[in-house]
Amino acid sequence: MISWFKKHKKDYPDFWLAYLDRFKNEKKTPIGETRFVAFDTETTGFDRKKDRILSIGAVAFVNKTIPVNQSLELYLEQDIFNPDTVKIHEIMKSSDFEKITELEAIKVFLDYIKNAILVAHHANFDKTMMNEMLSRHGLGKLKNKFIDTGVLFNKSKHKIYQESLKKHYFLDDLCEELNVPKVDRHTANGDALITAIVFLKILSRLDKRKNLKWGYLLGK
Repeated sequence: MISWFKKHKKDYPDFWLAYLDRFKNEKKTPIGETRFVAFDTETTGFDRKKDRILSIGAVAFVNKTIPVNQSLELYLEQDIFNPDTVKIHEIMKSSDFEKITELEAIKVFLDYIKNAILVAHHANFDKTMMNEMLSRHGLGKLKNKFIDTGVLFNKSKHKIYQESLKKHYFLDDLCEELNVPKVDRHTANGDALITAIVFLKILSRLDKRKNLKWGYLLGK
């Protein structure tokens, strides 16, 4: 049956169409050959509508190699200021960082992540803030698959400890448990690198028999 009410394709900008094209005809690469991107955002607060992203840090890696010199660090122009959160991330309006617009940050970030699997701690927050930023510019939502290191850490615990598992792990908790140095903590770039190391250590726990499946890793 022919539908007379077909939706017309939205006139998206070229950079967004190029991003979407990367997800066509996807094939599941073995986990050891997959490109992951650990990322973090620093924000003015936790309200997805009122608050804004101040900085984005990301590091891409395949297998156990993290090329730190190829990491991404972006600082965004501030049109909203919250002095309460400055105590955490120390990003002031007057900071000397080179700052770019939201739209410029989106273009650079999408080009960096491509169709990688995204890794974040408490990933839903960072995902939500990024999607809100995309929405403000008339774009869709991120298409990348996400892995939350807090959720993944719970899976790495032995079954006899399941009843005592915490529901909520801070990144500092995982650093202490996994012996990861907290270098540049509470900077987007520093937390992205810490998250990448935490992820690889958890992955090593889960994949001792070298037969880890994608469904388990992605929570399916």
